[in-house]
Amino acid sequence: MSETKRGEELLISEILKLSKDPKIKNLVDQRVSEFLEIHEADSRKWFIELVYCILTANSSAEKGQLCVDGLDRCDYILNGSLSEVLNELQRFGHRFAAKRAEYIIEARKYSKNLKEIIQSFKTSSEARVWLSENVKGLGFKESSHFLRNVGYLDLAILDRHVISNMVEFGLIMPEKRSLTKKRYLEHEKILKRVAERVKMHVGELDLYLWYRKTGKVLK
Repeated sequence: MSETKRGEELLISEILKLSKDPKIKNLVDQRVSEFLEIHEADSRKWFIELVYCILTANSSAEKGQLCVDGLDRCDYILNGSLSEVLNELQRFGHRFAAKRAEYIIEARKYSKNLKEIIQSFKTSSEARVWLSENVKGLGFKESSHFLRNVGYLDLAILDRHVISNMVEFGLIMPEKRSLTKKRYLEHEKILKRVAERVKMHVGELDLYLWYRKTGKVLK
């Protein structure tokens, strides 16, 4: 058995162990249920998730949620001026407040029909390409994150925690530079194979990998 194959088997064993823990499984199942509920919501709710993913890029899930909650309370997500959005992001200490404020304002052109646009694609992979090419601030990772959060569970979110798991088990080599689309798809293929072995969607697998590194199940 190759080292890569051995690492894959060890990771599968680890995920199965986590999924058999009632506490952890309940946290994951609850989060997945939230994604599926958002899938049935309107474009405004989908746009809020898009803003969340714009804000978590090169930041953290906690910081992104804090900023989104602040913007939503002030009704700035859809109606705040650039300066109002910027000031709110600065108030919460976002590292890239200026750029993210610009991205949010720019993305508003899709706010009213975002759900319709995404659902017009035949596959989530096609929707991901569209998002990465048309929404400033979203690459493949952030586009996958958004789609998972609105109920598409068949894409991998290759953030630092997931990559760390893959490197730890020898599934991939450490990479110093950002992933190209080609490498992203290659890594995603590995995770999809693992997900199939443990009989869960890759978007669900992501939550277990996240828990393993952080002790949390965040969206």
